[in-house]
Amino acid sequence: MPLEGQYVPSPTPHVVKQVCLYESTGGKEGWDLEGVPCVILTTKGRKSGKLRKTPLMRVNRGDTYVVVASMGGAPKHPVWYLNLVAEPSVMLQDGAEARDYTARTATDAEKEDWWPDAVAVWPPFAEYRTKTDRNIPVVILEPVQ
Repeated sequence: MPLEGQYVPSPTPHVVKQVCLYESTGGKEGWDLEGVPCVILTTKGRKSGKLRKTPLMRVNRGDTYVVVASMGGAPKHPVWYLNLVAEPSVMLQDGAEARDYTARTATDAEKEDWWPDAVAVWPPFAEYRTKTDRNIPVVILEPVQ
């Protein structure tokens, strides 16, 4: 089921700017986070019902993606993760292509399988794991057929 609702921009100005630039150019600009390719994840707010957009590191194997809910090793989960747990229908834009996905938190075995891919894309993920007592979720995004 496609994600529907009103988009509400992030309260963080640099996120708003990046999402706008990425979407308006089909990912030709705003395509990176600190030089690393990113994707735009759209979730539905679990309280507001509004659409939220977040740039995240691009980690994929073909049409299957994972996103890491690291928040830099903070003690709490990022809001986008809480949103997709409540509503697993999400949209992901990679370059010019935006598709609907179903999100689910990886099992421990799946997380360990995907973790090296995530760290290869963004090495600080390894450090983030050591900065928090929380189990950093890895979320698998599978395309809706």
